[in-house]
Amino acid sequence: MPFAVAEGYPSKAIRIIVPYTPGGFNDTLARTLGQKLNEKWGQPVVVDNRPGGGTTIGTSLAAKAPADGHTLLIVSFAFGVNPSLYAQLPYDTQRDFAPVVLAAGTPNILVVNPHLPVNSVQDLIALAKSNPGKLNYATAGNGSSNHLSMEMFKNMTGVDVVHVPYKGSAPAVTDLIGGQVDVMFDNVPNVLQHIKAGRLRGLAVSSRERSPFAPDLPTVAEVGVPGFDVSVWFGVVAPSGTPKAVVSKLNGEINRILKLPGVVELFHKQGVEPLGGSPDAFAAFLRDQTAKWAKVVKDSGVKAE
Repeated sequence: MPFAVAEGYPSKAIRIIVPYTPGGFNDTLARTLGQKLNEKWGQPVVVDNRPGGGTTIGTSLAAKAPADGHTLLIVSFAFGVNPSLYAQLPYDTQRDFAPVVLAAGTPNILVVNPHLPVNSVQDLIALAKSNPGKLNYATAGNGSSNHLSMEMFKNMTGVDVVHVPYKGSAPAVTDLIGGQVDVMFDNVPNVLQHIKAGRLRGLAVSSRERSPFAPDLPTVAEVGVPGFDVSVWFGVVAPSGTPKAVVSKLNGEINRILKLPGVVELFHKQGVEPLGGSPDAFAAFLRDQTAKWAKVVKDSGVKAE
């Protein structure tokens, strides 16, 4: 019976919900997968952007969709953070979704305005410790990956730097370049070009290993903050109850797409590494991320805006 279910799938148009506005990598991922799934299976794939509510609007919509594999949801960093950031969510991330695949990832880079007299992570820690509350850091808003990266950095180093939230990454980076703020963590696609142009100074990457996109930059962990590890990630889930055979078919097809040379090149141009793997591995990853960020949110007292 499971084979028959998968054999008949997809039997109609597939909708991929993106809980963000068009233009970012979440949207790129959805449109890339949509095009390739359509080429392979001959069914139309519609990308449905449903931004707002810190991704909860689009996510809630997907949670209530029929569990037949014809509705998918692009998830990323916020999916693992929101259970601890919000007192109440209109869905349960563990109960209401079936993980399909961890699709891609990229680290954040710790960047400073070039006029700040620091050339390393240790310089930054020393400057911040000798001037408590004087330095400030920009973010794309409460609970964003750059906010929680810095809160984790503060927890692990004992520095006191002041949070300046923006409505998105672009205005935050603009003000960092202009010197209105001193420092921030932001993901590779948003800051690498500015580092190369000398408008920002990169100090380190947030991931456990060095990034192929900025191989000269050390990791935060290797230059004095052992155990520091943050990656921005992107994945695909389906509503809970989607037949395992359908999830397996989707997983196999998306893994194939992620290895296509044209897709690898497109992702690399955006500073993102294709990943892939099994549904079970993604489920374990999601549990780990949810627990990790619950601790950071609790320790730092971060609240949703």
